[in-house]
Amino acid sequence: MIESHLMHDNCGIFGIYGNNRAAELTYFGLYSLQHRGQESAGIVTSGNGQVYIYKGMGEVNDVFANKKYIDRLKGNIAIGHTRYSTTGASSLTNIQPLLITNRSQKLAIAHNGNLTNSYSLRMQLERTGSIFQTTSDTEIILHLAAQSRNRNWVNRICEALSRVEGAYSLLFLTDESLIAARDPYGFRPLALGKYNGSYIVASETCAFDIIGAKYLRDIEPGEVLEIGPKGLKSVRFERKHRHAFCIFEFIYFARPDSMIFGENVDKVRRRLGRQLAIEHPADADIVIAIPDSANTAALGYSEKSGLKFEIGLIRNHYVGRTFIDPEQTIRDLDVKVKFNPVKGVLKDKRVVVVDDSIVRGTTSKKLVKLIRSAGAREIHFRVSSPPIISPCFFGIDMPTKKELIASSKKIKEIKEYLEVDSLRYLSIEGMLSMPSLPNDNFCVSCFSGRYPVKIEKINDKLRLEKV
Repeated sequence: MIESHLMHDNCGIFGIYGNNRAAELTYFGLYSLQHRGQESAGIVTSGNGQVYIYKGMGEVNDVFANKKYIDRLKGNIAIGHTRYSTTGASSLTNIQPLLITNRSQKLAIAHNGNLTNSYSLRMQLERTGSIFQTTSDTEIILHLAAQSRNRNWVNRICEALSRVEGAYSLLFLTDESLIAARDPYGFRPLALGKYNGSYIVASETCAFDIIGAKYLRDIEPGEVLEIGPKGLKSVRFERKHRHAFCIFEFIYFARPDSMIFGENVDKVRRRLGRQLAIEHPADADIVIAIPDSANTAALGYSEKSGLKFEIGLIRNHYVGRTFIDPEQTIRDLDVKVKFNPVKGVLKDKRVVVVDDSIVRGTTSKKLVKLIRSAGAREIHFRVSSPPIISPCFFGIDMPTKKELIASSKKIKEIKEYLEVDSLRYLSIEGMLSMPSLPNDNFCVSCFSGRYPVKIEKINDKLRLEKV
């Protein structure tokens, strides 16, 4: 996906129990989950009856630029969070983990996902006297848990989660335990691992690899898992029903070296590329990818089509936001700063360009122009997912429906807008046939417009309710 500023998964979470280097290991875990959020980062630790916290705006390496910040985080239990906001503004008050004191007990929370009934719940809580410190939907879970009369944190969390709807993979830290929870649909991934006798929980298994931890299993949809002095204790807070794993995790969000939903991301993406070549072959000379997220799909397309895979675009990985508006200097500078075409590869070639998705199409159009200017004779654009026609309400920061190019234009019209020789998307059926799990285990609402829950409008706010 080249329009990365238009679609983001909102968070990466990491937790560890039973290690005296908990803060340091959490730092490295968050570092490997940086692709899931770049706005802010934070770590909370617990040990010897004390709780410590440090967080700030920016990427993980910026927030913890000085080792003294890690050294101050004592204890053998930790949870960490790296954030991209979907509900709640990007601000200091919304940085996670959030930490509260309730009945002289500490509770911290880190959340990946999006609560879809947060508006109505917040109104209810405010009417009964709750005072909110943030605009984040995550704080709602803390208020609900605090209101419970139950003395046990796991039971209080289960009671709170029985009232919320939507997508949530959660980590909680108490004085003496780490608690993981996942929504009954399983929208977002969450995995359990082990490292030298310590238990690890993370959004993706790439966070295990960086520290040498072993993957054990996924936290199950609808499961609350307590990791404490007595070992592991698992409870279910809601009956089992159909899953709705986010298919876009496979297509774009997760790192290719991760395993999510029980399957290797790299293998699924390669199969998506092969299926794309089967459905939409092209009479061309070479295949190139829009780096980096489409690399694996392009390799799969190359393997199945027999067309040679080439590096046609070089991506600059050291680009931040420029302080000068590109329109003031050179038109399309925003794309030229990030990508450079390899003219020796593209000149006089009929090129298949593989990308994982098209959002608004504006950046795609600029890149096509860039590739054409490098001498490509023909450009055949292939997308390893179906057209995105609807926004996501389950933890992906996505443009509104009217901003999604495929919501209002037919494929032929998008082809003309991009000025390519041909444009083809992978079918929904072809996409769903690539993971090993049955088709009905996945949420494809951004491609189909059909959500696992019903959309309801209340006071000009979108609210989703379970069907």
